[in-house]
Amino acid sequence: MPKGYMIARVTVTNPEAYAEYVALASEVIRAYGGKLLTRGGRTELLEGEMRPRNVVIEFETYEKAIAYYNSPEYQRAKKARENAGVADMIAVEGV
Repeated sequence: MPKGYMIARVTVTNPEAYAEYVALASEVIRAYGGKLLTRGGRTELLEGEMRPRNVVIEFETYEKAIAYYNSPEYQRAKKARENAGVADMIAVEGV
């Protein structure tokens, strides 16, 4: 069965508020069996547009990735991120 991935591209505007979001979201990631493949780290724009922070989370299935995002627990974490930055998030089915 294909895995599911959440990909977030983020521009942090309030580091303290974003740290609260990271703490809350990390708990939810663990609860839904997610595995962080990258969180921050070095980046280099090769094409298109870029945000400074990039996160990739692997889930057992695409459905688990969607369940994580739609969960009440993650929605609470997301609320903490509202004044912390700008984010693009996508779910991707993969290998």
